[in-house]
Amino acid sequence: MLSDVLTLLYLFELIKTMKLYIKNMVCSRCKATVKSELDILGIPYVSIELGEVTIRKRLTSEQHHSLYLALEQSGFVLINSEKNYLIEKLKQAIFDLGMYSDEDLKTCYTDFISLRVNDSFISLNTLFSEIEGITIEKYIIKQKIELVKELLGHNNLNITEIAVKMHYSNVAQLSYEFKSITGLTPMHFRQLRHISYKNQSVN
Repeated sequence: MLSDVLTLLYLFELIKTMKLYIKNMVCSRCKATVKSELDILGIPYVSIELGEVTIRKRLTSEQHHSLYLALEQSGFVLINSEKNYLIEKLKQAIFDLGMYSDEDLKTCYTDFISLRVNDSFISLNTLFSEIEGITIEKYIIKQKIELVKELLGHNNLNITEIAVKMHYSNVAQLSYEFKSITGLTPMHFRQLRHISYKNQSVN
């Protein structure tokens, strides 16, 4: 009988709790900052994890607004819907995907993302396109090009080596994707970057 009562009390506490999803929480210091803001606003919480906070009771509209502003000042964004939380998980999965080499990653990116986010790729792609206005495939290409830009900013790798490192089948494929996103060839981009660095050093 006592166990039934305790179970009911536990379930009642769970019903009262609320999960908040917070963008840009990436380290333990972020957790400490969010904890501080919650304490200042007098919002009781159950747990604080990266990107996710469980609070003891639902926020009033005034509390939600105050927390939104406080977090914004610290560089965080209070995510208002489950859809946006899914998008953040998906972006993190895509970021993690870029950290794998061909030897480490044996599945295709659609399977990798589905497993990490625990949803079908078709559903995720539809949701991503709805909110971000771009398909997951195009987003991945854009992220790869950003990494290529970083590599082009240094002289330690030539274009062929960069193509191999970023898992392009050949330099032509890299050049095609790079130009479609930036409007420049990789070599032209590297030349402009070096000119910019020289001008900065002179000034």
